[in-house]
Amino acid sequence: MDRRTSARGRVLVAVGGILALVGCFLPWYTLGGDAVTPLSRNAFEGAGILVFIAAILVLALILLPYAAGDRNALPVDRGASFVLVAAIGVVGLLLRIVQVQAQRQERTFGLFMPDRALGLWVAGLGLALIVWGTIEIVVRRPAR
Repeated sequence: MDRRTSARGRVLVAVGGILALVGCFLPWYTLGGDAVTPLSRNAFEGAGILVFIAAILVLALILLPYAAGDRNALPVDRGASFVLVAAIGVVGLLLRIVQVQAQRQERTFGLFMPDRALGLWVAGLGLALIVWGTIEIVVRRPAR
């Protein structure tokens, strides 16, 4: 990769990684709040930690060519690495949603609404950008 140029896919992945990272610190769901003290949780419990790990890894993959210096190509700077990291993040997000649903016995339709789960939506948007950028990286053929 020529590190002086930024492909659109790499920019999308970088923005998605930052959004997913920010979303990990915001509440992923909030219970209560009307008559009782609200209880909120973020990504750092259960499978949500996989989203945090994926966001860190994808940012590391983006920065790796800059840290490597003038070497031509690094073995991990490939589309397959981005696919693996994106898959880890998406699986972590989906597993966390399933875990929360399994923990709550009552109806939890409003539990994941944007006003009660802002971090989940921001992390989901970040992961969507990571997936979109990964598709751009994998599909785009390098110029010869």
